[in-house]
Amino acid sequence: MKLSATVDDADTRHLAWLAARLGPDLLDAAVITTGHEAYRRADGIGVIPAGLLSA
Repeated sequence: MKLSATVDDADTRHLAWLAARLGPDLLDAAVITTGHEAYRRADGIGVIPAGLLSA
């Protein structure tokens, strides 16, 4: 979870490290933010606004 609307490489470095360690065993990786748009970064890590997680 990141209490910001923007995500940069510093915010995803540990997820990238985890993906490198686990390889295909890691099904997906995402950062939850306070932003308004969901998207997938070029490195494959998803960015999901917390507001989209509620039903």
